[in-house]
Amino acid sequence: MLNRRYLRIKVMQGLYTYFQSHSDEVPKGENELLRNIDKVYDLYLLLLQFLVELRSVAMLVADEGRNKRLPTPEELNPNLRFIENPVLLRLEESVNLASAMRERKINWSGQMEILRRTFVAIRASEEYQEYMQAPGESFELHRDFISFVFKKYVADSEQIETYLEERSLHWSNDLNMAVAPMILKTLETLDPNPENGFQLVPLYKDPAEDKQFVVDLYRKTIFNDKGSEQMIGEKTRNWEVERIAMMDVLLMKMAITELLHFESIPVKVSLNEYIEISKLYSTPKSKVFINGVLDKLVLDLKEKQLIRKTGRGLIE
Repeated sequence: MLNRRYLRIKVMQGLYTYFQSHSDEVPKGENELLRNIDKVYDLYLLLLQFLVELRSVAMLVADEGRNKRLPTPEELNPNLRFIENPVLLRLEESVNLASAMRERKINWSGQMEILRRTFVAIRASEEYQEYMQAPGESFELHRDFISFVFKKYVADSEQIETYLEERSLHWSNDLNMAVAPMILKTLETLDPNPENGFQLVPLYKDPAEDKQFVVDLYRKTIFNDKGSEQMIGEKTRNWEVERIAMMDVLLMKMAITELLHFESIPVKVSLNEYIEISKLYSTPKSKVFINGVLDKLVLDLKEKQLIRKTGRGLIE
């Protein structure tokens, strides 16, 4: 599921698009933001299904070997451990996964080349050979290998990254920062007992609360844009706001919005979150710059008693 930091990042992306477009259609931008977040779940389902499709390719390759004119003994009696991997079987038999894929109308149709090339690379690896020959049949053995396959041959695959970028502008970033942890968590928490069913990880921890957080942060940052910009300008008198990196200004505006309009979020949490996000999305010097400006702003806002937080310790 998406944590609050990643929801902040998605809001940041939505606000960047809004301000760059010079649009005044807030509801339109808000709806697009929520759709982009929802698409993260499409990616989660799509990459789980990729593992299922790898099993199908393995079965196809095994059949091709048996049907050769002069098959080798190994081709006539192939090692079926990967094909019979219980984790892959659980994914393939999951009613929840199949239903969600149909509902969202997503699939790997027409992408056999990517699937086959991926399986060929997996089969040629030392790790595959070790797995196929490993003694025992523990569920952990099978689960660990599928986790390894996902990390190395899906999450870290250039060809899949290119394919995802063609499907959605943000999917490559979503994969590394949000979806890969969701899929690994899905695999790690998979119950060895098939009778206990297969559970998909939800997109939101609390859908109503998290969506409201997204909408409020988006709207309030826009509605308080001029006031936030003035505050930033007062603390950067030796700078022209126009010369400060746009992403730095945007992150500080979002932080100011949280400080003033989100009573349940502690001051330290807001400051830490935007400083950490700046490390990922702005310049190498942004962390120090943003930290310095926000520290000055917090002192000023506290002195003027403009920061109002509910609950003990939240204003610190």
